[in-house]
Amino acid sequence: MKYKYSDITEKIIKAAMTVHSILGNGFPEIVYQRALAIEFDLMNIQYKREYSMHIYYKEIHIADRRVDFLVD
Repeated sequence: MKYKYSDITEKIIKAAMTVHSILGNGFPEIVYQRALAIEFDLMNIQYKREYSMHIYYKEIHIADRRVDFLVD
């Protein structure tokens, strides 16, 4: 079954798996984030780092949240 974001989801998973296969376990999160940004660049995946987003509930702004990556 093909979903709306299947193509980009597959690319993101591939990038993350590549980073994990090269680095393995045990590093701080920032190491994986930096490596994933490199992998996204190599794969021509558009992204923004440390992106701040508004959270809404029933069209009412209730919070802000920073995400590590906002992709494509």
